[in-house]
Amino acid sequence: MALYKSPSPLSEQSRTAIAATLNERLADGLDLHSQIKVAHWNIKGPQFAALHPLFETFAVSLANHNDSIAERAVTLGGRAYGTSRHVGTHSRLPEYPQETSRDLEHVKLLAERIEVYLTGLRESRSAVEGLKDTDTVDLFTGIITEFEKHAWFLRASLEG
Repeated sequence: MALYKSPSPLSEQSRTAIAATLNERLADGLDLHSQIKVAHWNIKGPQFAALHPLFETFAVSLANHNDSIAERAVTLGGRAYGTSRHVGTHSRLPEYPQETSRDLEHVKLLAERIEVYLTGLRESRSAVEGLKDTDTVDLFTGIITEFEKHAWFLRASLEG
């Protein structure tokens, strides 16, 4: 991938690798966003009133993070890849069982998918730490911190 001119002082080789890992996380994040929306739209059960708006909060937050990830890749001179077809072939998340309706089943499924997303974020953060890109490390750390909290909330909802 040929890079565009960037204000970053990082080497072209580093910027290429960082843009690639950002695009990997963008694919996961866009997939996770769509799966959260499926849960938001289809949830039924006693926890509906609490979980329906919570899932929307997760989706809005994730959409903003996805935008930041995409913009970071472009700022480094790369491109952001995010079409549905691209995401469908590159996301590491398992497919979401769209027939699910029960509230706590959605909670379990989303918790599992957020944990997969977090694993990818941590791997990418480690990779960019090695390339001395503290700005992208900070971006990933902020997302990890927030989505660890979301995963904890979901897992705590399953305790009983």
